[in-house]
Amino acid sequence: MIKKTTLGALLVSFAAMLWGLDGVALTPRLYNLDVSYVVFMLHALPFLAMNLILFREYKRIKTLCPSDMIYFFLIALFGGALGTLAIVKALFLVEFKALTVVALLQKLQPVFAMILARILLNERFSKNFLLWAAVALGASYFLTFEFNRPELALGGKMLPAALYAILAAFSFGSATVFGKRVLNKVPFQTALFFRYGLTALIMLAIVVANGKIAQFSQTTPMNWVFFALIGATTGSGAILLYYYGLRYITANVSTMCELWFVVSTIVFDFLLNGHVLSPIQWASSGAMLIAIYMITMNQPAETEHVRDSALCEA
Repeated sequence: MIKKTTLGALLVSFAAMLWGLDGVALTPRLYNLDVSYVVFMLHALPFLAMNLILFREYKRIKTLCPSDMIYFFLIALFGGALGTLAIVKALFLVEFKALTVVALLQKLQPVFAMILARILLNERFSKNFLLWAAVALGASYFLTFEFNRPELALGGKMLPAALYAILAAFSFGSATVFGKRVLNKVPFQTALFFRYGLTALIMLAIVVANGKIAQFSQTTPMNWVFFALIGATTGSGAILLYYYGLRYITANVSTMCELWFVVSTIVFDFLLNGHVLSPIQWASSGAMLIAIYMITMNQPAETEHVRDSALCEA
C-alpha cells in the first residue's frame, strides 16, 4: 500500500509538472496559428489516437440517458472549448512575457467551482470560504498587475490576458461541477473519451464557421511536432497519468502534489524565457496559493471530489 501511495503521488506530481511545461514551453509555440484552430487540433488529434484504444467506449452511449449527454456536452463546451480557447488566447496575448502569471491565474479554478456548486448543486460553502476567496482574488490582482494600473501593464496586453485566464478558470471550474455528475456514473476514461470527442466537434464547427479550416495548409512541420508532443505528453497523456495516480492517494495528498504545477511553471519560465517574478508577485502568488489550499482542504465531504477537475483542463 505504501508503494502504491508513493507511485500515485509521483504520477500526480509528474502530471502537474507536465501541465506547467505545456503552459510555458509548448502551447505558446503555436502562436503563428489561429487560436480556434489550435484548440481544435489539440482535441481532434488525441481523440483520433484514443479511438485506437478506447473504441469500445462507443457502446456506452446506449446506457446514457439524455441528461447524461447534456452534461457531457456542457463539460466539452466549458472545459474543452471555452476554457481552452480562453487560456490559449491568454498565452498568445502575453507573447512569452508573462506566462507564469497567466498559468498561475488558472489556480483560481476551485473558487469558481465552489461558487457554482453552491448555485447549481446547492452544496454548502467550505469553512471560511468567502474569506479565503477574497484573499485569492485580491492576491491575483497584485500577481497580475503589481502596483500598476491594469490598462498600463505589459503595454495594455496584460489586462485582456488576465481576463481570458480568469475566464478559463471559470470555465474549468464550471466543467468540474458538471463533471461531478457524470463521474459518478461512468469511468474516467469514458468521460475523457467523450469529452475530447465532443470538444473536437464543437471546435470543428467554430473553425469552419470562422473560415479558419484553411489553417490546415498553413501548419508548419514544427507545428505538427508540437501538436503531437502536446497530445502525447501534456494533454491526454498527462491526464491519464493523473487519474491513474489519483486512485492510490487522498484528496489532501493530491492537492499537495498538484503544487508542482506552480513550481514547474516558475522554473520553466525562468530556464526557457529568463523570466523571474518580482517580490510583490512572489508574495501575491504565495498568498493566492495558500488561500486556494485552504479552500481545497476545507471542502465539505460532498464536494471533496472537486479534485477531479483535471478531467476538464486538458
